[in-house]
Amino acid sequence: MRMPRLSLLLALWLAAFQVQAAFDHRHAAWDALLKKHVVLISNGSASQVDYAGFKSDRTALKTYLDSLSAVAETDYRRWTKNQQLAFLINAYNAFTVELILTRYPDLKSIKDLGSLVQSPWKKRFFTLMGQERSLDEVEHGMIRASGVFNEPRIHAAVNCASVGCPMLRDDAFTAEQLDKQLEDSMRRFLADRGRNRFDAATNMLSVSKIFDWYKGDFEKGHQGFSSLEASFARYADALGDTPHAQNAIRKGGLNLRYLDYDWALNAVRR
Repeated sequence: MRMPRLSLLLALWLAAFQVQAAFDHRHAAWDALLKKHVVLISNGSASQVDYAGFKSDRTALKTYLDSLSAVAETDYRRWTKNQQLAFLINAYNAFTVELILTRYPDLKSIKDLGSLVQSPWKKRFFTLMGQERSLDEVEHGMIRASGVFNEPRIHAAVNCASVGCPMLRDDAFTAEQLDKQLEDSMRRFLADRGRNRFDAATNMLSVSKIFDWYKGDFEKGHQGFSSLEASFARYADALGDTPHAQNAIRKGGLNLRYLDYDWALNAVRR
């Protein structure tokens, strides 16, 4: 018996819905772990990670990581761009925590997990979409791939387990809140005076080395970012501590320097 066109369309819609519903796009398991083991400091502009707590909850973490690894590429391709990007950011951050736990507490930096011939970011130690992956592949090959997401603010979202890195949030990224979370992450990062600060007396803006490494991502016109100077002007209220400082940042013509990057582990200080 031939299926009526309306019934066929309904069946296809239900099939697509079931594929989307198979994965928890709320990332509730990861969100719960973050709320439990991430400690906000510096008025919420930075955070420390309780790796000992994560270690005690390793089973829950691995269950979440397994759910990420179980996603087939064909399913991932059916998702919205926001669902895809939230998935990749959370995957990067969660697998970074797992990498740290492979040696914690016997390390002082994520760099301790590398060697003379291979950085920790190039280790293929997890599976994503049916392939063994490294953190570099997720960040540079997938998140930063040309023409895919075109989102400079991811540099305030992915966390490299280091003090110099933008904070690990205490909530999971989700498709529904993605733009709001990325914007909030940028503002928090630029409001952290340990990593970004402006001296009005010398007209010197000292910023994270991240803006040197990924300057090009802020100069392509994506999401309204056309240059570093314009990017800083956009967030003048986060970078400047006074109206005078904020006006100076908006005006531009600043002396710019990049701060040394602190690779110490972003662990809770006990």
